[in-house]
Parts: sequence; structure tokens; C-alpha cells
Amino acid sequence: MAAPKRIALVTGAGSGIGRQISLALLGEGYGVVLAGRRQDALDDTVKLAGEAGANALTVSADVADASSVKNLFAKAVERFGRLDLLFNNAGIFAPPVSLEELSVEQWKSAVDINLTGVFLCTQEAFRVMKAQSPRGGRIINNGSISAHAPRPFSASYTATKHAVTGLTKATSLDGRQYDIACGQIDIGNASTDMTTLMKKGTLQADGSTKVEPTMDAGHVAKAIIYMDSLPLDANVQFMTVMATKMPYIGRG
Repeated sequence: MAAPKRIALVTGAGSGIGRQISLALLGEGYGVVLAGRRQDALDDTVKLAGEAGANALTVSADVADASSVKNLFAKAVERFGRLDLLFNNAGIFAPPVSLEELSVEQWKSAVDINLTGVFLCTQEAFRVMKAQSPRGGRIINNGSISAHAPRPFSASYTATKHAVTGLTKATSLDGRQYDIACGQIDIGNASTDMTTLMKKGTLQADGSTKVEPTMDAGHVAKAIIYMDSLPLDANVQFMTVMATKMPYIGRG
């Protein structure tokens, strides 16, 4: 295959949205570094890419661990020589329990992965993008509808996603002088292997349980590719891609 012209790094690439984005980027000719905690899941993603998988590098990494993140980015640069796009996607949900029943350990785990992980990866991306030639690159954070409106029993996830929005803004501002653009995509009810439980019904703010509409995750992949197609002097600061009829507008 031809050498890739653009290099991307995707966290949480072994399943869900991360897998869909990785496959889409590989299909577009990107070189893609796939990061995640489970090596077998990363390998499965590459297999799904077919011949395009030749432009993939898998790295088992824990985004909540600073040394693991440093190793991840070092391997990315060693293989591809630069980084054009970081998609901060890795995230976890805490158990759906009332706020007072959420343990400190569960809270900290969500903060470590959903927020600190984004920070650590952004730090390393800054170091690479500032030093490379041509300078700069793009960072896209996976925000979520929960960066705007919570679901019941989601204190840690909602808090971290609101914080990601703040980090997106700070990153966008601090990256300007280095030609680093940062935007955020807020995704609502994309259909993946991780949303299959929604087909059984999702708890609503009024206490009822309803089956919510979903959308093809491929639409999210197209949105990411569009965001990254722009020159670095243009940026999609925030984009919401959601199932049209899901309960977001008017939620609660």
C-alpha cells in the first residue's frame, strides 16, 4: 500500500466509536495508531480493516497512566514520524447508581480515564505537534451529549464530560500559537456493540424506561473525517451528531 499522507492516533480503538473511527480513517488512507487496554480487541479492529490494516499500529496503553501514554506516543512517532490527528475517545461509564451510592473509587476511575486520560494524551500530542515539521495538528475530543445534559444516575460521567468541554476550550486557546486546532464532537445514541443494552430500554428523567432511537455510527466517522479535512486555519469547535429523535432536546 502507498505510504499514508496523514497520521492519526485513536484511543479506545478496540471497540465502539473508537473502532468505527479507526476503520474509517484506515479506509481513507490514514496511518492509524490504535490505542486501548486490550491488545486482542485492537488486533480484531485491524483484522476488520482488511488490506488497509497494513497502515495500522496497535499499542496496548492505559490513558490514565502517564508513563503508558508517553510510551504510546513514542511508539507512534517511531513508526510514522509525526502525528496529524489525535482523537481522544477512551472513556468509561460508572455503574448507574444514585449519587450517594457512587463509591469514591468509581468516581476516581471515571475521572482518571475520561478526563485525566484526555489531558495526558493532549499533553503528549502538543509535544509532538509543536516539534514536528510541518508544525501543528488537530485534536478532537469525544465529548458526548452528557457534556450538555445528564442522564439519571450519571454523576461521574456527566461531570467528566462537562470538564472535557472546558479542556477542549483551553486546548484550542493554548494551541493557537503552535498551529494546533482542537474541537469536540458530542455524540448521541450511535449504534455500536456498546449500546446494545439501549434496545432493552433506557432510564428516563421521569423514572420511566423507554427504548431510544439510535443512529449508524458511520455518521460519526464521516463527521470526524470532515473535521480533519479542514486546513489548520479552520476549525469545527463543537459538533453534535445524534439520532434525530433521541430525547436530548427537551430531555428532562
